[in-house]
Amino acid sequence: MSLEKRIKGLSLKVGPLGEHDRLLTILSDQEGITRLAVPGARRPRSKLAATAPLNLLDLQIGGKSGLQRVRQVKVLRSYNNVGQRLETLAAAQALTELTLMLVAGNDPLPGMLNTVLIHLERFQEIKKDAEFDSIITLAKSIQSCIHILALGGYGLPIQECCRTGLALDPPIGKWEWRCSLIPEEGFAIGALASSMVQLNPSELALLQRLLRPNLPIASNGELMGPKEVWLKLLTILEYWIENHLPHKLVALKMLRESVICQFNTRI
Repeated sequence: MSLEKRIKGLSLKVGPLGEHDRLLTILSDQEGITRLAVPGARRPRSKLAATAPLNLLDLQIGGKSGLQRVRQVKVLRSYNNVGQRLETLAAAQALTELTLMLVAGNDPLPGMLNTVLIHLERFQEIKKDAEFDSIITLAKSIQSCIHILALGGYGLPIQECCRTGLALDPPIGKWEWRCSLIPEEGFAIGALASSMVQLNPSELALLQRLLRPNLPIASNGELMGPKEVWLKLLTILEYWIENHLPHKLVALKMLRESVICQFNTRI
């Protein structure tokens, strides 16, 4: 007997399946990561062609056993604007790749879908025809990854020293103070010669503020922190992911290269 049900989720990945079908990977609150067959979706004028990446979908699915099949699909929200710029596309890809690594099939993480959608909306807000600042996209991407890592149980330990257990309270104004990244453990107070990256007080304070819902914005309305600091925070994120998750996020490297290229073009 075929089991029919409805599910709402975000399409994270789409690939070919057989000659005319698609393999759809979605994130939902009900089931976590789910892989579904979409019959005939690659045929011209298919009613199921809307199963494209970065669409929020309402699906009717069914099947007797094995890979379930999509019967009907309705697009609730499309995030296709993120593909209009290389930087926002890379940011969205990093977000979806990280989600796929952290969420297991049939094991949903409460709040994950909503968090991913919030950050996709922020990428979507960067319009193609607007004056573009790649550092804003970089900052939004770093914050999105930090939030997803925290939900997935791999959050950056930026509240206490990994060696002493002392609170990491950045002493603003004491510019000789340093904390050091030890990718396998966390952050240690002091300038350790063997560390991968060192942060001064203001850089650590900026990193800690990324745990909050919104980006750190100064009283004049501008993003806090210069380009060099944001690239340093990206390096920290890359080291942490490389040491604690199965593989690197290639999209973050693409984002870095694009940001540096755009900055050099402006000079």
